[in-house]
Amino acid sequence: MSEAVKEPSMLMQKEMIARNYEAITSKHETGRKVSSTFVPGNLNELLMCFDIVNNLPEINAIQGGMRKASGGFIMEAEKSGHSEDVCTYVKADIGQMAKGNIAPNGKPFPAPDVLLLSYTGCYTFMKWFELLRAEYKCPTLMLHVPYEGDGHATKNMRDYIVKQLKEVVIPGLEQVSGVKFDIDRLRGYLRASARAEDNLVWCLEQGKNKPSPIDAYFGGVYYIGPIFTAFRGTEDAVTYYETLRREVQERIDARQGPLTPEGTNFNDQKYRLVVEGPPNWTHFREFWKMFYDEGAVVVASSYTKVGGMYDQGFRHDPDNPLESLADYCLGCYTNRNLPTRVDILAKYIEEYEADGLLINSIKSCNSFSAGQLMLMKEVERRTGKPSAFIETDLVDPRYFSAANVKNRLESYFQMIEQKRQGARSAA
Repeated sequence: MSEAVKEPSMLMQKEMIARNYEAITSKHETGRKVSSTFVPGNLNELLMCFDIVNNLPEINAIQGGMRKASGGFIMEAEKSGHSEDVCTYVKADIGQMAKGNIAPNGKPFPAPDVLLLSYTGCYTFMKWFELLRAEYKCPTLMLHVPYEGDGHATKNMRDYIVKQLKEVVIPGLEQVSGVKFDIDRLRGYLRASARAEDNLVWCLEQGKNKPSPIDAYFGGVYYIGPIFTAFRGTEDAVTYYETLRREVQERIDARQGPLTPEGTNFNDQKYRLVVEGPPNWTHFREFWKMFYDEGAVVVASSYTKVGGMYDQGFRHDPDNPLESLADYCLGCYTNRNLPTRVDILAKYIEEYEADGLLINSIKSCNSFSAGQLMLMKEVERRTGKPSAFIETDLVDPRYFSAANVKNRLESYFQMIEQKRQGARSAA
């Protein structure tokens, strides 16, 4: 397969990622401290207040998947006793550690100075950090985020998180880094976050256009990268989202669809979909191609909200810095209950005028996969639009069957066509 064609924003993001890996792996030369933390509910702006470099194990697992290395890492972890049913992000990370723990830049990952866990709906994160703590024996800071079981956050939940930030997380980061916390510095980072978030939301909402100038699932992976990881709160992220917005606007002006990896604009859009669940990373381009070959564009997705529900109105707020961090953690998609997720998906189908809901059920990811059949049936009942179900995995190549996925997609598009014909006949 030829090299994927990339837009300026994608090249900019690639350089940002490379610089971050260089900062992580040059820790011993620079003396900077390194944290390990997760994407949903991460406290990147707070970490920057202590000059701590942010390393994210999920992103490392994704990088391994896209580089076709994760399969070997997973098998290495299973040899040491990890079950086939364990999250493959975890096994990819553990296996990578056993095989030298080499970063994408070819240099070894250093041991983290602190493990920072913002628990947001995925219990596997806690077990993952237990394994990392046993390996690295470094300080571990846990920010417990209450689950929105009743469908909304309360003042008590927010106050509980702020109390932990003040009494546990911030003192712990001060001790690890030797840097005194400066709330005005945090305010500055949050101000930059909000600017970037405004432009991200604008870009995602352009999926309402016909043709859609974006793909909110496969292309969306690139759109959300900086805001979900080690760059939220930086001027680099602000510049990235300004660049992305210009690119999307240019496509709107030219009435063009998103750019495919082959370098062509995807203009012949026959089906508009909302997609639930993460993508498969080991066969990412092949998976994506199955959609645009059939004329299917994703106009909205839940995966682009896993690191923050910005399109629901949330912005990091420099006037209420710690409270804002608490609200961010509480509102992540994986911290929302199933009825709330149904509301979100049904609203996307209506607002983006989608033809239906497609669920990619991830074998080893309970945070997304639990309850998805109920989601599918309820969204279908509420919207009257057909839904479908495919199955892959995150970074385990053994659970990607191209033939099965292709067959199910083709059947689903036939179902949409039948629904359209029925509607025309009734009219």
